[in-house]
Amino acid sequence: MGKRIPIVDYLVLGDGDPHLVANESEVSGALYFDRRNADAKSGAEGFRRRTLANEGAIRTFTIVHRAAPGVPTPYVSVVVDLDGGGVVKANLLNVEPDPANVSTGMRVRMTTYPVGTDDDGTEAIAFAYEPATPSSTTGA
Repeated sequence: MGKRIPIVDYLVLGDGDPHLVANESEVSGALYFDRRNADAKSGAEGFRRRTLANEGAIRTFTIVHRAAPGVPTPYVSVVVDLDGGGVVKANLLNVEPDPANVSTGMRVRMTTYPVGTDDDGTEAIAFAYEPATPSSTTGA
């Protein structure tokens, strides 16, 4: 079996269940996925790594009908308010891309999936969200 690598630095695969991590300002508590020299809220330089929750609620969503060549449409893009803090944008999987099947406040959980494999068998892994309970989907 080949190696698995996360497609983004803030997705952790090899430490228990897959999860996201953020850089948290030691002064303001603001969360950032990218590396920062200073906190935009306080100007302070201190940060600590923080593991984020794998579940949350949809803040807003859109159904995308036009995308770059080779990207299948339609699909659902969501902004998720994570339990315990943090906000992330991702795609919503395992839901028919129809407004009747998605709603703000809908509970979701993080999932991972392969997006490609190189010639050495290394698999790139991405994250997305899916309904937190089977009853959240229609027709399931």
